[in-house]
Amino acid sequence: MAEIVNIERLSVMLSSFGLKHAPQKLADILYTAETEELTYRDFLYNILASEVKGRNERKRKRNLAAAHFPPSLRAIEEFDPDELESGITLSQIAQLKELSWLDAYGNIIFAGPPGLGKTMLGLGLGLHAINEGYTVAYEKMEGLVSILDRAGFERSAGFRLRYIKKAQLVIIDEIGYTPISREQANRFFSFISETYEQTSIIFTTNKEIPEWAEMMGDPVITTAMMDRILHHARCFSLRGESYRLKHPDLYSKTD
Repeated sequence: MAEIVNIERLSVMLSSFGLKHAPQKLADILYTAETEELTYRDFLYNILASEVKGRNERKRKRNLAAAHFPPSLRAIEEFDPDELESGITLSQIAQLKELSWLDAYGNIIFAGPPGLGKTMLGLGLGLHAINEGYTVAYEKMEGLVSILDRAGFERSAGFRLRYIKKAQLVIIDEIGYTPISREQANRFFSFISETYEQTSIIFTTNKEIPEWAEMMGDPVITTAMMDRILHHARCFSLRGESYRLKHPDLYSKTD
């Protein structure tokens, strides 16, 4: 009974210093220290490591919820570049997973026809970034344009836009699927300018870069915007047959 009380007192003392996760693991940490005859240094390390791990997991869950990922989220390791004719390799994916481009505020463009895994690549890298401690925001182009339209007068849109601008990585999905007006193109250009060299952006698009001017409706704005996007960018042009066409059995029950 004395041992249980002692653990409870130690837990209370740890909590008084602002530790929230280590007190919950204290009994196990003490048991390990006693049975393995750990040094004081190792015991202290285990206490602190338990707290750091708990805080990081709480932060990861919070960042994951704030990213607004779609339900179809899958790990980057599940992507098989052998399904493509060309565009990206396993070694290039491994390099992207190192996230050096993210630390350097670099951008990534995944371009190509529908069904080749552009969104899966973008989301997979986003999930990997969150697991590594970064903040991420995901929006389809149509959704981002709507947020930019409403941010000036709608509280929820303004709140979301502030989070997107502060995120270390922004994923803008499906650029080119929906045309936008000249005013919307101006707002999108302003967004790109504000986040330039402050945030990394992953773009997925079914349009080749030269076609973006037609989509934006203003060649001058598009040129200025692309100068910023491509300044620190890696571009991957995916080629191949759609997964939907190659594996119709995977979609027959949901179509």
